[in-house]
Amino acid sequence: MPTIDIGGDRIFFADHPNAARGGVQLVLVHGAGENHLVWPAALRRMPGVRVLAIDLPGHGKSGGDGRASVAAYAAFVAQFLAGLTIDRGVIVGHSMGGAITQQMGLADPARAAALVLVATGAKLRVAPDLLDLTRRDLAAAVDWIGQRQWGPGTPDQIIRLGKQQLLRNRLEVLRGDYLACDAFDVMDRLGGIRAPTLVIGGTADQLTPPKYASTLAARIPNATLALVEDAGHMLMLEREETVCRAIEAFLRDHNLLA
Repeated sequence: MPTIDIGGDRIFFADHPNAARGGVQLVLVHGAGENHLVWPAALRRMPGVRVLAIDLPGHGKSGGDGRASVAAYAAFVAQFLAGLTIDRGVIVGHSMGGAITQQMGLADPARAAALVLVATGAKLRVAPDLLDLTRRDLAAAVDWIGQRQWGPGTPDQIIRLGKQQLLRNRLEVLRGDYLACDAFDVMDRLGGIRAPTLVIGGTADQLTPPKYASTLAARIPNATLALVEDAGHMLMLEREETVCRAIEAFLRDHNLLA
């Protein structure tokens, strides 16, 4: 699997060249404590686009440390794209990754051909009890998250795999991610996002409730809303086919598929 050196850190990414390299680049940015495997295979292999799924610094197979803010993570993603000589891409972000994606749409609009915001919000306050757990107890923090991140009917095997992935984190990385989320707030700046935007939310999401998605879609000028019934925070894994169809239709509507 490919890696790239960014600021002395060896960064891992999955590269699925499902279309000519001169075509559209779909860049997948995972959420707090996650890695590229949070994105379903059907999305990573979507025909007609080149798909790049990053492990953020300190996550998954990437070296280095997590960043202290969403803005710092967005700057990292911009460095990643520059390192691969990618001038423009469709940035897809889940949860904290969705915050990173919004930040890129605001701070680096020339690089964002379009945005896809999955289970995220313009403001991501974190429950104080979760922040407290991330200070001292990784297993307890993971249990707290696991009890709230899945929608009804999610298979036990998927829930177990999700827990295993979170437990691979260093506690300080997980805490840093949630502190970055807690400080994130671009509610008053959403009108400045000019890229075409698809907002996807789950109606059973306990961590970023559907009102978060509705607010994003209402305040971003060129946004489309897709709500997935009975899906939780990890809706791209819970409703893989539905989410992939929504993203593919959005890309097609904006002439972003080969």
